[in-house]
Amino acid sequence: MTDGPIKQIERTVGAYVGARYRSAVEVGCGSNTTAAETARAAGCRVRAVDIRPCETGEIPFARDDVFAPDLALYRGADVIYAVRPGVEMVPPLIALARACGCDLLVYHLGDEVWLGGGERIAAGGVVLHRYYRAASEES
Repeated sequence: MTDGPIKQIERTVGAYVGARYRSAVEVGCGSNTTAAETARAAGCRVRAVDIRPCETGEIPFARDDVFAPDLALYRGADVIYAVRPGVEMVPPLIALARACGCDLLVYHLGDEVWLGGGERIAAGGVVLHRYYRAASEES
């Protein structure tokens, strides 16, 4: 199996999430569960959501639209994260993180960011953007 830079990015995101959070929801996973599997291997409980049906193997999955989310799918998570979401998804993701009282982390494609890009976090050569930070997080 060839392992390109995209998989390395996803593993890095998953490792960051897995090392810092107990429970996470990945938004817009498609059928690519590399980040979720990496976070789960580090001990984080992970579930995935996408607007379309996806094959996620052992990662629990639910269909949801972040523009009209079912809050029950996200409650109890310490973090909501997305890898390469459309920039138009960031405002509803911020609102979702606020409503659920959890952090929001986003890995963007290239230099695409929403407004100022939130707090930039260097994680193993990958730049994450924390657009919302829950008051209870200690890291």
